[in-house]
Amino acid sequence: MIQLKQAIIAGLLALCAGAAFAQASIPVPRDDARHQAFIERAQRGDIDLLFVGDSITELWNGYPTWRDGFEAPFHAANFGIRGDRTQDVLWRMQNGELDGFRAKAIVLLIGVNNIGASPVADIVAGEAAILAEFRKRQPQAKVLLLGIFPRGTSPDDPYRAQIRNINRELAKLANGEQVIFLDIGGKFLAPDGTLPLEIARDSVHLTRRGYDIWADAIREKVAELMR
Repeated sequence: MIQLKQAIIAGLLALCAGAAFAQASIPVPRDDARHQAFIERAQRGDIDLLFVGDSITELWNGYPTWRDGFEAPFHAANFGIRGDRTQDVLWRMQNGELDGFRAKAIVLLIGVNNIGASPVADIVAGEAAILAEFRKRQPQAKVLLLGIFPRGTSPDDPYRAQIRNINRELAKLANGEQVIFLDIGGKFLAPDGTLPLEIARDSVHLTRRGYDIWADAIREKVAELMR
């Protein structure tokens, strides 16, 4: 009887885990004020370059490297929302945020909030679904798919290995023409592999110096995609 109960419990846990894992590639509604603001911004048009992501993208707003390096010269818009996972971004892309303009290029950075809740394959499937929405709704746009940035101070932090595995698979989504993959994570790290707090204040979110590094690492590639 005890073994039967244990088997039932194990089965239920497996089903719950499977349901949670599947969520990374299934859109989840995020119909909030930020989403509505992005729809309004999209409908105004004049977006040649779109950044899509979570808080790491969102918090770039206001820094000189965003305003002077991308927003002004490239008519860029920042559609980052803190806490977003692949499934949240997927829903947003399917529900108005890609309508009303024709971008030349889109920069996608997403997935760090999925780590720990979804396996590598499903996170990658979620990102692939987002790329499919870009192709469907903005077929003329080139996409710069960024590898997930380092997380955790130490090089042997468990998150680092997961991120390496995810980025290795994300690279396979690129074709070198419409979708270009770029992993700039190493640029944030010290020579010993640590992630300095002066670059990522909580070992996840970037400081001003971190955003300067991000800008320098992609500026040339973005300009190339915008031609």
